[in-house]
Amino acid sequence: MTRLRIDLFASLDGFTAAPDPTVSNPMGEDWGPLTAAYAATRTFRRTVLGDTSGAGTTGIDEDFAAAFFQGIGAEIMGAAMFGLHSHPDDDTWQGWWGDEPPFGCPVYVLTHSVPRPSLEMAGGTTFHFRNAAVEDVLDEAAEAAGGLDVRVGGGIRTARAFLRAGLVDELHVAIAPIVLGRGNRVWEDLRGLEHTHTVSTSVAESGTIHVTFTR
Repeated sequence: MTRLRIDLFASLDGFTAAPDPTVSNPMGEDWGPLTAAYAATRTFRRTVLGDTSGAGTTGIDEDFAAAFFQGIGAEIMGAAMFGLHSHPDDDTWQGWWGDEPPFGCPVYVLTHSVPRPSLEMAGGTTFHFRNAAVEDVLDEAAEAAGGLDVRVGGGIRTARAFLRAGLVDELHVAIAPIVLGRGNRVWEDLRGLEHTHTVSTSVAESGTIHVTFTR
């Protein structure tokens, strides 16, 4: 059965990175500290960086990093995560991830800048651009997933739209042991999520608190 999954990164005070992307730092300057433990894992280094040396951390952070890539048949993301807001007039823009993005499945980009033709990349990733209700995009992504799960990759506004619509089966939040004092609030308007989902928590060797809400 296809599930909808979300993985988010947050600070101790409940923020994710502010939307201040640059070409050299597309996710914003706070993204590095928020995701440092994840980026240090063996799975991230192998899957995203192409490092086959076996280097990287193990333990609880690695367990969650490995689970992040397992069983995904389709991905959904917002226009900002694809980089359309930073390149609104560039018809040749193909996203932040180079010629072979680390998705390996159909990716549905939510954007008002349509029509835009689908973009087939190396490694099995094809970007499709949709201006539709989140429920309709999820239906299309679930069909494309072929029985595997659908992941909402972000950004935070896109993730919160699916959460507020009550569509999310599993939410994993990696809470970094840092205080940002700025950014986008993760939990606003999500009161009562613990009543609709079972909550589990584990603390990694890095100090990252992994909180999972499962319906």
